[in-house]
Amino acid sequence: MDFKALMGNAIVELLELLEFMDRIRNLQVTTRSSMPITNPQNVQGYLIGQAALHSGISAANIRFYEKEGLIPARGAGDNQYRSYSAADIAQLRFIRRLRSLDMSLNEVRSLLHLDLRKKADCQTARDTLDGHINHVRVRLAELRSLEKELSSLRQRCDGTAAQCHIIEALHQQASTAQIPKPRKRRASHL
Repeated sequence: MDFKALMGNAIVELLELLEFMDRIRNLQVTTRSSMPITNPQNVQGYLIGQAALHSGISAANIRFYEKEGLIPARGAGDNQYRSYSAADIAQLRFIRRLRSLDMSLNEVRSLLHLDLRKKADCQTARDTLDGHINHVRVRLAELRSLEKELSSLRQRCDGTAAQCHIIEALHQQASTAQIPKPRKRRASHL
C-alpha cells in the first residue's frame, strides 16, 4: 500500500473515531445504560482499575491524562475512590487510538474538542492530520539516515579480525564528535 493510500485510511479512521466520540458525548448515561459494577464500596461508575481494563490504558496513564486535561479530573468521592463514566471510557479509548497513531498530546487535545458536524472542525482535523503526516515524514527521513549509518558501521566488521572494528569506529566517532551547544528546548512530540 502506498503512502497516500495509508494516510487516506488514517484520515477515514480518524473521522470514524470523531463520529464515535460525538455519539458518545450525546449519550445520556443512566444506571440502565451503563455497565453495572459491583464492588464493596458501592461506587457508581468505574474505579480507575476498571476504567484501565475497559479502556486499555494503564491507571498511571489515566491519571496523567487527567493531569494534562485530556479527560476531566475525577476527584475522590466520599469513599476516596475515583469514579469514571462510560463516556470517560469512550474518551480514553479514543485517546488510546490517537496515541497509537503516534499523535502528540497537543494533537490529541485538538482532536478531542472537535465536532464532526461542523465543517470548520473537519478542516481542523484535516490540518492536524496534515501536520502529523509531515512529522511522520520527517521522522521517516531521520530513521532512513540512521539505518544507513548503522549499516555502514555494521559493514566495518565481519567478526574475523583480532579486534572489533565497529567498537573501534564508535570510539573514534565519540572522541572526534563536536559537543553541541546548549539550545532552547523545542516542542517534543509527546
